[in-house]
Amino acid sequence: MRKKIFHWLGREFVALACEGKAGLATAEQMQDIFRRCEEELRLMGLSLENTVRTRLWGRDRQSRNLGSNERLKVLSGKARSASSSYIAPGHFDSDARVALDLLAMRPSRPGLEKTLKEYDLPIVPLRYLIYDSVVFLSGVTAVLPTLVHQVADILPRITDSLREAGSSWDKAVKVSFFLHRSQKPETLKEFFQKHVRAEIPQMEYSFVDGYSAEGKLIEIEVTAKI
Repeated sequence: MRKKIFHWLGREFVALACEGKAGLATAEQMQDIFRRCEEELRLMGLSLENTVRTRLWGRDRQSRNLGSNERLKVLSGKARSASSSYIAPGHFDSDARVALDLLAMRPSRPGLEKTLKEYDLPIVPLRYLIYDSVVFLSGVTAVLPTLVHQVADILPRITDSLREAGSSWDKAVKVSFFLHRSQKPETLKEFFQKHVRAEIPQMEYSFVDGYSAEGKLIEIEVTAKI
């Protein structure tokens, strides 16, 4: 378990990164990860209900799918969060099958609750959540022939979600790109800069081997102020 506490956007955040325990079945690894995360949060006066974003990592597609099923069971109700999932065997430092990055936020005052927004036809990920005037979008993907086609489809949907949440690209504070290893980051950067003119303080790029479905080449996560 790796834990980082930091201040950002005038609030305190806790970032936890945890790999499963090798030797356990995949579902049991995921259950144990959440048990350990919950214990760490409790020591800080927080709980899973303070979770704002999770990234699930699977060694292969089966591990990713099993881990996703367990995440859906645990992070339900007030504990739901923006989410994404990736297949990336190189992410692991152990023989674990699954790993989780969890981001929790301590609100600026007690009693604040998250606003959870589903897609019009609800699917496993939330469309976005709002917590203490910060909006966290789940990772957005598409299955289309090329990277450019996919990004061209994704960006308007992010724009709509930001607008509906009371935000915009100009208020985005972080964009995280998870690019398939087969793709060139230069292509992504050039296309994004042409279509999003906002000055975004943090832009990060990671590389993965797969997503929730075949054919996806990128997943984009956005965090913004309201």
